[in-house]
Amino acid sequence: MSAPMPYRLIHVGGLPVNVFSTVDLSVITAKVAVLFFLHGRGGYAEALQPMVESILNHVKAKGKQESELVIVTFDQRNHGHRIADIKSLGAWTEGNMNHAVDMYAMFVGTSKDVSFLIDFLPTHLFPSGEAQVDQWLVGGISLGGHATWWSLRHEPRLSMGIPIIGCPNYTHLIKARAEASGVAFVPPTVPHAFIEYLQATDAAAVPYTSPDPSLNPFVGKKILVLSGKDDLLVPWASSDEVVRDLNVGEEGVKKVVVYPGVGHECTKDMVSELAEFVWEYALKS
Repeated sequence: MSAPMPYRLIHVGGLPVNVFSTVDLSVITAKVAVLFFLHGRGGYAEALQPMVESILNHVKAKGKQESELVIVTFDQRNHGHRIADIKSLGAWTEGNMNHAVDMYAMFVGTSKDVSFLIDFLPTHLFPSGEAQVDQWLVGGISLGGHATWWSLRHEPRLSMGIPIIGCPNYTHLIKARAEASGVAFVPPTVPHAFIEYLQATDAAAVPYTSPDPSLNPFVGKKILVLSGKDDLLVPWASSDEVVRDLNVGEEGVKKVVVYPGVGHECTKDMVSELAEFVWEYALKS
């Protein structure tokens, strides 16, 4: 059994943040790549630790790195230590008639937490400038996958994203879910103000096929998409067109793996694929 990786708990503006690395932060003097790894709906940060350690062990076994990898986890809004209203975690079929808004608000909030941490985390990790974060990466599972897509669109400092069983087209996903749940996707069940906000901010609500980085925020980014072909909760059909036509440009990377026979789950193969992608495109000398 591998030894536990170095771990530190940091409070950033009142937000508890878990920081994992292959070596203690105090000895890092090289460049650093920080990966935000985001849990799914109903989950919590602590449950990600086995996956985090698997990723770090995979990277450590590769040997010399151009950048040191640091992985950061935290509880999404209304999850873990931040739980405020359990009912709002549920879907329409579970009695939450505000499901469309609640889910979007949670992962948009998480994405804004990612941007907040990009602003402030270096002051905690390397207060005397001992090392420099030169790459910001994000990956997540399910709800965390949705947040990953939203962050890739809205946070220009992110160079890589790995959405796992997430969806870039929340509009398509939630409309299909509403129809399957017998819910009309119209006000007041789905508020007018929310529909306007969704149309303006959804990850796919940009010219994602354009080669022009001033129009398409995905150009130049390295994106690994991991999904289950038999996923009934976040069906691949809601992501397929956007992912297929997504233009990341000549400097970007797009890799897509859709696993046959896999439903709404993050498998060991997906975690290994993530680790290899991070190594290949963010860390390798």
